[in-house]
Amino acid sequence: MKRIVVKIGSSTLTAGTNELSRSQIVNLVGQIAHLKQTGHQLILVSSGAIAAGLESLGFPELPKFIPAKQMLAAVGQPRLMNIYSDLFGIYDLPVAQVLLTRLDLSDRTRYLNARNTLEALLAQDLIPIINENDTVATEEIRVGDNDNLSALVSNLIEADLLIMLTDKQGLFTADPDQDQHAVLIPEINGERIPDSLWKSAGKSSSETGTGGMHTKVQAADLARRSGTRVVITKGSNPEVILRVVAGDPQGTQFSALLSNLESRKRFILAGPKSNGRITVDAGAEEILRKGKSSLLPVGVVNVEGEFVRGDTISIINSKDQEIALGLANYDVDSMKCIQGHQSGKIESLLGFSYGNELVHHDNLVVV
Repeated sequence: MKRIVVKIGSSTLTAGTNELSRSQIVNLVGQIAHLKQTGHQLILVSSGAIAAGLESLGFPELPKFIPAKQMLAAVGQPRLMNIYSDLFGIYDLPVAQVLLTRLDLSDRTRYLNARNTLEALLAQDLIPIINENDTVATEEIRVGDNDNLSALVSNLIEADLLIMLTDKQGLFTADPDQDQHAVLIPEINGERIPDSLWKSAGKSSSETGTGGMHTKVQAADLARRSGTRVVITKGSNPEVILRVVAGDPQGTQFSALLSNLESRKRFILAGPKSNGRITVDAGAEEILRKGKSSLLPVGVVNVEGEFVRGDTISIINSKDQEIALGLANYDVDSMKCIQGHQSGKIESLLGFSYGNELVHHDNLVVV
C-alpha cells in the first residue's frame, strides 16, 4: 500500500479564475477516490480557504494584511470542507479536517500528537484534508504556504509520494511565461539543486495563493530529504494524479534521497538528548536488539530523569549499556506508574492511554 500526499493549490482549485472551479474539484476528487478504493492511503493538503471566503463574501476590497486573510479563511474553510465532504461522499468516502501551524510540527510533543492523529485517521480509512490554520496563525508561526506544509506532512506520516498540483507543467530551465526557449526539467536526482534552477523558479502570480514555483522547489527539496518522492505537475492535465501514481512521466520528478527509515533514524539520532533513561530487563533487551519490536512497559525495571512525551530517551540494559534511542510515548511520571505492568493495564493505571508502547518501534533506533 502506498501512502500518497496530494497538494492542491488555489490556482488549480480555481482553474485560473477568481472562483472555485467545481468541475475541476470534481475531477480531482474522482481521481483521489479511485486511488483510495484501489488500496492506497491518501492525504489531501488543500489550499482554497481564502478563495472560498472571497467568493462567499462577494469579492470585497480588503487590505492585504494577515487579519483580513484570517477572516477570509474563517469564512471559507468550512465552505471548502463542505464541498469536499459532499464530493467524496458520492464515493462513500468520509473525510476529516486537520488544521496545522508550524508550531504543531516543530514542537516534539505536538509533532507526535499530530502524527498519531493522522495515523488514527488513516487506520479508520478516512481521508485527512489538511490546511494551514490561517485563522489563528501569526506571521511568526505560519508555515507561509501549503507547499512547505505538504512537505512537512509528508515527513510527518512518512509518505511514499508527494504530488504537488499547480498551474505550471513543472520546473523549467527559465520562467516559461517570460522565456519561450524555457525547457521542462523532467527529473532531478542530484544531492544539490543547481542555483540556476532556484533562480528560474518565479514568484506567485495568484492573488489568493501564497506560494510560487520557488516554494514548490523548496518543499520538494525538503520532502525528498525525508524519504519522499515528489512530482510537481499541472493539476488540469487529464487524469494527472492517476498517471503520476501509475509511473507515467508527468511534470518534474524529484527522487527521494533517503529511505523513510533512514530519515526517521537521522531525526531521532540528531534530536536533542534528554535526561531520560529507561532500564530494561534481559528479555526486553533481546527483543529490542532484533530491531522489529516496540518497548512495552512490562519489560521496564527502572525509569529516571526528566522528560516529556515526544522527547528522545536512552534505553539501557542491566549493565548500564545504551542499547537504543527512541521517542517517548509517555512522560516520566506516567512511565514510572506503568513500568513492569502489562500494556492492558495502562488505561486503568493512568486514566488514559496513548497506546500500548512506551516507545513504538517506528520511533526506536537500536544503537
